[in-house]
Amino acid sequence: MTTPPPAGGSGAPGALDAHLRVERPGFTLDLELGAAAGEVVALLGPNGAGKSTALRALAGLLPLTAGHLRLDGQTLEDPATGLHTPAERRPVGVVFQDYLLFPHLSALDNVGFGLRCRGRSRKEARAEALPWLTRMGLEAHATARPGKLSGGQAQRVALARALAVQPRLLLLDEPLAALDARTRLDVRSQLRRHLAEFEAVAVLVTHDPLDAMVLADRLVVIEDGAEVQSGTPSEVARLPRTDYIARLVGLNLYQGVGTGHQVTLPDGVVLATAEAVSGPAFVAFPPSAVTLYRTRPESSARNVWELTVAGLDLHGDQVRADLTGPVPLAADLTPAAAAELDLSPGTPVWASVKATQTRAYPA
Repeated sequence: MTTPPPAGGSGAPGALDAHLRVERPGFTLDLELGAAAGEVVALLGPNGAGKSTALRALAGLLPLTAGHLRLDGQTLEDPATGLHTPAERRPVGVVFQDYLLFPHLSALDNVGFGLRCRGRSRKEARAEALPWLTRMGLEAHATARPGKLSGGQAQRVALARALAVQPRLLLLDEPLAALDARTRLDVRSQLRRHLAEFEAVAVLVTHDPLDAMVLADRLVVIEDGAEVQSGTPSEVARLPRTDYIARLVGLNLYQGVGTGHQVTLPDGVVLATAEAVSGPAFVAFPPSAVTLYRTRPESSARNVWELTVAGLDLHGDQVRADLTGPVPLAADLTPAAAAELDLSPGTPVWASVKATQTRAYPA
């Protein structure tokens, strides 16, 4: 059992209710965050967006300037009243990016470390820790020290250590970042299974969209210390609202003013769309929807622009062309098509996108 935090405040039992405001020189985090018991929320955003600041504030490692933090109906922090529950007294488990396992302790004693801090004897801590190692499939490595474990095994020991104290809030800071690509695939699947079985709140911090999409029930996208979009992974991927999100999910995104089946961009370029929209609107389409030509096409597509190739790169089994001009965009084509068009940086091309392949929605 964890040491109970001080009583006070109100909130939904089994839920996270937080308003995290942290002011630092040149940067302010101002984020409202709520989650139900059993929910996995991913904080996603570019470097410097405030993800790690939010995680440290939730953990109690960074005091709030204003706002509040409530968990299971208990107020853990309220700057207005001077309440700040120390990190070691919060019912919180943390899996750090580099795991921070104690090199001189066995895997079993690493898992039992938090239990020892909560007053268990060494024998009691080991007895409680062993089932967690077994759950992670690591009982055969109970006596191994971290230096003898693979990256994936170390990650699972760190997760077992965080779960062994039965936290009501589990924080995961880039939990897969230290793994190579092959190990990451396997561990991501295992982590998703363990999180699905976790009955309290889990908050995952990541800049990797695949980790967020696979592991989380809900995404909260942060830029410059504030939320810019939230929703299920499918909602965020389908209807991005910033260039950062659009790039993550592989879409071309534009914002303008809609009038019927067209959206006028700030520079006057008009995009034809399948959906009718009115007022401020976004238009999105995938790079695969773009067709390239060396001369102006005789096409039924209503969106046709003359652009210039700015760069070429491999993107999976496709060639991704970055194009500049009236409507800067990314286009995907096969290597054979790229060779046939004789594309290279500086090459002028015509690009077309059918209105039926665009998606328009209110801004």
